[in-house]
Amino acid sequence: MDTHFVILLACVLAVLLIATIAAQILRRRAPPGDLTIQNLTARINAWWVMVGVIALAFAFGTAGVVILFALCSFAALREFLTLTNTRAADHWALVAAVFIVLPLQYVLVGIGWYGLYSILIPVYAFLFMPILSALRGQTENFLIAVSEAQWALMIAVFCVSHVPALLSLEIPGYEGQNLLLIFFLIVVVQSSDVLQYVWGKAIGRRKIAPTLSPSKTLEGLVGGVLSASVLGAALFWITPFTIIQAFGLSLVITLMGFFGGLVMSAIKRDRGVKDWGHLIAGHGGFIDRLDSVIFSAPIFFHIVRFYWSVT
Repeated sequence: MDTHFVILLACVLAVLLIATIAAQILRRRAPPGDLTIQNLTARINAWWVMVGVIALAFAFGTAGVVILFALCSFAALREFLTLTNTRAADHWALVAAVFIVLPLQYVLVGIGWYGLYSILIPVYAFLFMPILSALRGQTENFLIAVSEAQWALMIAVFCVSHVPALLSLEIPGYEGQNLLLIFFLIVVVQSSDVLQYVWGKAIGRRKIAPTLSPSKTLEGLVGGVLSASVLGAALFWITPFTIIQAFGLSLVITLMGFFGGLVMSAIKRDRGVKDWGHLIAGHGGFIDRLDSVIFSAPIFFHIVRFYWSVT
């Protein structure tokens, strides 16, 4: 693995170790059965597992990263589809989405065929999935069912696939270091989520969208986004960006991550659930963990491709 990545991984592990020690100290001082401390401990333990899995995938290079995010998309798509109004007439379309479109999207990403993976889902899947459903002849709730399946593919597969797609970008003077772009994206966006929570708990007063996400405040948003953007600027040395460019890109992706979280919360409220799933202890489901990355990854990818890549 790249020396820069090893150093950064060591820093992340150090932060997790400090967080683990702090959680143990708080657990001993808190009353027995304190739910907040239990949730904090579960989240930290889950982060140990997630960081380990990501590091293992990074060790295997492009293939490892593509496979990892393909599995994440599969889990996220499954979570999304369990909350949709699926009908018997939609089974063919859903089978095609899971077993044809999803793996094909990641194969195309893996071989770097931008011209096809950029339109496979928003063009071809968008058109052919409703055809498969229409052939079954069931018209009741047709538009709702088709729209939900298309939205599931866009969210869980198309958007998420833009994370490993960063590996296919050819940036002059940055050859062989694209894994660090993924590291930059994930660390900045996920740090923004954590820092928004911390700032919100510390000084949050004015709620932004109380019906969608009661814990999100204006103070938390401003503090978290700016803090994460400063972190992104500090990481400029692992990217092809200048300090100012790194700060600006961080600002864009953290804001997109925030709005992505709001959209995902709106869908959950519409479906009447608190979390997308329960697979990740303390975090909910895969979409709960990916919601901010889902909206930020395509924007980050296309900005970098347009301004820095020669492909």
